[in-house]
Amino acid sequence: MSERARIREGVLYCLKVFLAVRIGLFLLGYAAVSLLEARIVYSLPGWPQHAVTPGLHNVFTAFERQDALWYLKIAATGYRPGDGSAAFFPLLPLAIRGVSAAIGGHPFAAGLIVANLSFFGALCVLYFLTSSELSEPLARKTVLYVSIFPAAFFFLAPYSEAPFLLLSVTAFWAARRGKWPAAGITGALAALTRGVGLFLLPALAVEAVRQWRDKEGPLAWRLSWSAFVGAGTLAYLGYWNARSGDWLAPLRFQSNWQRVAMAPWTTLWRGTRIAFDSGGYFLLDWIIVVPMLVAAVFVVRRFRPAYGLYTWLCLLAPLGLVFPPRPLMSLPRFVLPLFPIFWVLAQETERRRIPEALVVGVGAAGLGLLTVLFVNSYFVF
Repeated sequence: MSERARIREGVLYCLKVFLAVRIGLFLLGYAAVSLLEARIVYSLPGWPQHAVTPGLHNVFTAFERQDALWYLKIAATGYRPGDGSAAFFPLLPLAIRGVSAAIGGHPFAAGLIVANLSFFGALCVLYFLTSSELSEPLARKTVLYVSIFPAAFFFLAPYSEAPFLLLSVTAFWAARRGKWPAAGITGALAALTRGVGLFLLPALAVEAVRQWRDKEGPLAWRLSWSAFVGAGTLAYLGYWNARSGDWLAPLRFQSNWQRVAMAPWTTLWRGTRIAFDSGGYFLLDWIIVVPMLVAAVFVVRRFRPAYGLYTWLCLLAPLGLVFPPRPLMSLPRFVLPLFPIFWVLAQETERRRIPEALVVGVGAAGLGLLTVLFVNSYFVF
């Protein structure tokens, strides 16, 4: 098969998966408000959420929930010192604002456009990175498993998950091909999208050293572009220093969500105990997160060191800054962009150690359940 045909086939496969999931969640969003009684609608001053009422509008408005309101409010009105908005990194709101201006001033529509296009782009880049690192069949499995993961609906809502996945995968893709300026720039943009984007800096630096040891070129050039990732974080911290005199405002305002520092092993112990004592959300968190943590162990053993370092830094950060009454809260969302974990799942099904029907069935069922809860404003973060 020619290279052009291979690319076309890969993009077409990603498009099919994207459209299947997107259409499925459109339909589920429409139906979900009739399946459960919605909780009290959560709104922000300056950005009220659409009412959770039956109707065709739910095809779109069902995904305007929870933290999406923060991103949309920031896109529409900007940051305000002291209101907690500093905890939300700026690239997604800036992208929404730009697209909104282009379509006549519709931030919510712009948020859906940015998230959905980012997700489709991320699937394509992930497919080609995976096919080069592993194989074409594993690339197909990885794209599918990411798309039907129980928390994958966040990719299709105005959240930062889809842009972050696109930028982080592109940074690795570029670094592995020796395109270090592209790796550094996309890494810096990822760091402007989410705080954990900064962890691309040490990961790319490790990859730079690995390539240097493999005699693929000079080290300083690669390390300098790895370090450029930090420019994204510094730019955002610098903005807050200029705005309010507080470099660390994005970190300080995590306290608005009652998150405190905790040893990761303590988080796991408390999360496990509470999950089996209380059930409900706590057990859902545990069922989703713990298998992914187990898979993350194999990332270190099977793949290049950069992938293992990146995966575990991105896991340890939320495990170390937690909401004590629900220690594993948000972890199902935080593992979404950690694509090397899905490589492990793909390998395990290819080797028939895990039935593919089990991964697909559990993933799709979990995605359906969590989407219904999310649409009805239950605490699926």
